[in-house]
Amino acid sequence: MGYTVKKIWYFDNPGEENTSDALNIAVERAIDLGIRYLVVASTSGKTATIAAERVKRTGISLIIVTHAVGFSSPGVWEFDASVADALRAEGVKIVTGTHVLSGLERAFSSSPKVGGGSRSEAVSESLRRIIAVGLKFAIECVLIAVGLKFAIECVLIAADQGAVPVLEEVVAVGGTANGADTVCVIRPSHTNRLFELQVREIVAMPRER
Repeated sequence: MGYTVKKIWYFDNPGEENTSDALNIAVERAIDLGIRYLVVASTSGKTATIAAERVKRTGISLIIVTHAVGFSSPGVWEFDASVADALRAEGVKIVTGTHVLSGLERAFSSSPKVGGGSRSEAVSESLRRIIAVGLKFAIECVLIAVGLKFAIECVLIAADQGAVPVLEEVVAVGGTANGADTVCVIRPSHTNRLFELQVREIVAMPRER
């Protein structure tokens, strides 16, 4: 039975302070595995700008996934438009799409008239957690990384818009709140084939939330 030994980085705390290191780690793992695509979540454009600097002269294609227009306020796109123009001029692809794990159903679950959870949001919460089978009798459910949920979601959005292939692994970067603190290797799928998506490596994550 074969196996591979690889590094995993654990940040002491979650958050923006890890952004530079997380992106360095992401690019390093992509180069190590010969992966051609780096998918990065970015709300304002700050993380995207750092990511664009890191991939220069590597041959890696950078895909930035942003919040949808109206996510925070009606009609508002949180991403800095001037940053978007500069990134596109450098060949960076920017994908803006509705969160696939909430979207329309959040309108129902957050409504005081309707209320209640939804299956999509149950999946969203489940992706933050992992069942520890080997420790089943000691630990039933452990919070692993909020950033992992966002990384997966960004890969689904990117795949749905044809920005990444579904037959190649990608490196994906997400964050707990602002910035980046979670890095993983994913084989993508489209949203309508969610259960074909595979998280193949967790490369970096915060130890605490």
